[in-house]
Amino acid sequence: MSARRATTSRRDAAARFGDTYASAATDVFTAVQREVFGADTYVSGYTTVAQAELLADRLGLAPGDRLLDLGAGLGWPALHLVEKTGCRAVLTDVLEPGLRGAIRHARRQRIGRRCAFVMAGAAHLPFRAGVFDAVTHTDAL
Repeated sequence: MSARRATTSRRDAAARFGDTYASAATDVFTAVQREVFGADTYVSGYTTVAQAELLADRLGLAPGDRLLDLGAGLGWPALHLVEKTGCRAVLTDVLEPGLRGAIRHARRQRIGRRCAFVMAGAAHLPFRAGVFDAVTHTDAL
């Protein structure tokens, strides 16, 4: 496959995947979230509330800790971790629609000041080594 076709193919796949974030704003999606995950968690993956709580415990997150979330999408579970532990987080993703949704969720939860949002893929992060206390990467390819 030529480099040009590979780039076009990646863009097309990203656009199709990005369209799925629009479904997260529907009442039906919210009802399914409550039934399956036990909360309106704006999940676009498979991590449950119980698993997110376990993740917070295992990482030992506390106020002031810096969390990096790779492939954050709509922000779940990183925003949950920020809210529950008081840590700060940088959420990254390659798709703008997901990050826009994460920003909306952070504002709604009133934790936006403890979050930063960066459009970047895990292979090319704009951070120095040792900046973060913990890294998460859930429900992302």
